[in-house]
Amino acid sequence: MAELNRHALRQTAFQALFGLSANPDADVKEIIAQILAGDPEIEWTGEVPAEVIELVENVQAHVDEEDLLISENLATGWTIDRLSHVDLELMRLAIYEAKFGDVPAKIAVNEALNLAKDFTDESSSKFINGVLSKVLTF
Repeated sequence: MAELNRHALRQTAFQALFGLSANPDADVKEIIAQILAGDPEIEWTGEVPAEVIELVENVQAHVDEEDLLISENLATGWTIDRLSHVDLELMRLAIYEAKFGDVPAKIAVNEALNLAKDFTDESSSKFINGVLSKVLTF
């Protein structure tokens, strides 16, 4: 069993959060196990990493605060309901890590943008950067 680096932990947590946004009643551990089993870059066997479960559950526990921060920093006329689930989950993860976790804001934003490169397009990356820059003023 290989250990997951911080980026792989974040990516797995993001994918789990995205999956849970479509199926909120799903079991967190099962979703994470499916993600790890389906990733050809990760040879994972054994227990689901506690760090990923904890990160997912903590992001979910602070979703109201995260969403309020996002909503307050959207352009006029935009609402959180208008955002793509990918963009929303990436921003929630970054905001949790910077505001409620122990990750410096610049690193949280950088990690969100790195994940955005893999899961969104350039315009979404710019949008995410703009909102997170307002929320997590450096």
